[in-house]
Amino acid sequence: MSVSFQQIPSPCYVLEERLLRANLEKLNYVQQQSGVEIICALKGFAMYSTFDLVHQYLGGATASSLNEAKLCNEYMHSKAHLYSPVYVPAEFDELMDLSNHITFNSLRQWQTYAARIKSYHRHLHCALRINPEYSEVEVDMYNPTVPGSRLGIRAEDMPAALPEGINGLHFHSLCESSSFALENTLKAVEERFASFLPKIEWFNMGGGHLITRKDYDVEHLISVLRGFRSRYPNLKKVILEPGSAVAWQTGYLVSEVLDIVHSKGIEIAMLDVSFAAHMPDTLEMPYKPRILGATDAIVGKPTYRMGGGTCLAGDYLGDYSLTSPSNRR
Repeated sequence: MSVSFQQIPSPCYVLEERLLRANLEKLNYVQQQSGVEIICALKGFAMYSTFDLVHQYLGGATASSLNEAKLCNEYMHSKAHLYSPVYVPAEFDELMDLSNHITFNSLRQWQTYAARIKSYHRHLHCALRINPEYSEVEVDMYNPTVPGSRLGIRAEDMPAALPEGINGLHFHSLCESSSFALENTLKAVEERFASFLPKIEWFNMGGGHLITRKDYDVEHLISVLRGFRSRYPNLKKVILEPGSAVAWQTGYLVSEVLDIVHSKGIEIAMLDVSFAAHMPDTLEMPYKPRILGATDAIVGKPTYRMGGGTCLAGDYLGDYSLTSPSNRR
């Protein structure tokens, strides 16, 4: 049954299940052809009403907080792959209960919790996050390998041998990246961490793999992953954890214009959503959202700046020319 915009309450996130399923089928194809495991990064997609469907294709999810780990267990029905830059001591026992893989950002973090891990009643797979010091991400805010990064351990700071209890490594230095960026990153990882890779049981390549984007070379990705696995037959598991790729272009945010503010020749459409609250990446990255029935500003056409409904002065984005300015959605 088709539904018009006017029948959807505003504001509202709308997801089309058929599009989500198509993305999941593509991710599952990569799993089947490459032999890797793909899990969902909750920081990129956490619409738990879809998790029953997601879990039909993906084995679980990666969490970066206690609440995300609970979400994974309660709605994905699986233990979490856990990574946080720093863990809260009072939460760690519960995090162990909710997880089967735990990655530590630093040697000090591992040393802080190693005794708890060792005495825990169930075996947990533990890893260190490494910093390959290579990334093709151009925006520093989204680049975990910038000089002085707090994320991951550089090769020069690694111990001579992995600590007892660590049987995995994890890196994350991609963001909406291609398979070729992954290939280049793996070259840096293999060069800098060559002595450790043959001695681990599992390897997590993090997120940022935009596999469901139309121009993404899926077959090249499969070739890269197969090649990596063939070079390290000791690996029992190789993991990718994309977030954006799971729900890439599967829906939209319905909003309504509630007022027009005129300011120094600028027409500002006041929305019932907020860029700061509902679309924070548009201010941080920045991204510019697409608006149905609108284009970038064109001289001579009705043009509006989009204003969010909060009191934050910078909660706006623009400018857009509307093909039908009478349409308030």
